Amino acid sequence: MWLYAFVHPQTGENYWWILPYVNTELFNQVLADFASEFELGVNKRILLAIDRAGWHTSKNLKIPEGLHLTFLPSHSPELQPAERLWTLVDEPIANKTFETLDDLEEILFHRCQSLLQQQDLIQGLTGFHWWIKIGA
Repeated sequence: MWLYAFVHPQTGENYWWILPYVNTELFNQVLADFASEFELGVNKRILLAIDRAGWHTSKNLKIPEGLHLTFLPSHSPELQPAERLWTLVDEPIANKTFETLDDLEEILFHRCQSLLQQQDLIQGLTGFHWWIKIGA
């Protein structure tokens, strides 16, 4: 099971996907959904900072209009604001066992739903002082 996390460090707005595995095809679906959810296109653009995982850099990647990718240096998770979200995700599952992956997914789903409402907390955790400020 894989959990994708997207965050806007300046506002704390966040967005989640729980997936059974990762590959370019699924990542294309996630990006298409992300672009649709945030109404990206000619008049609205987002710069998404991502790592260099193979499915992020594939030649078969389909990047929706309005979405622009910038790749972080290899082996530098400390530069990725979304990496700071994992401690929040881990809180309800740390030191616990689950009978099935469905049980784990249920807990993660509810945790992600809760985090959607905690933008101030997430902004404080991911809004690095050196991160680009839009409108500043």
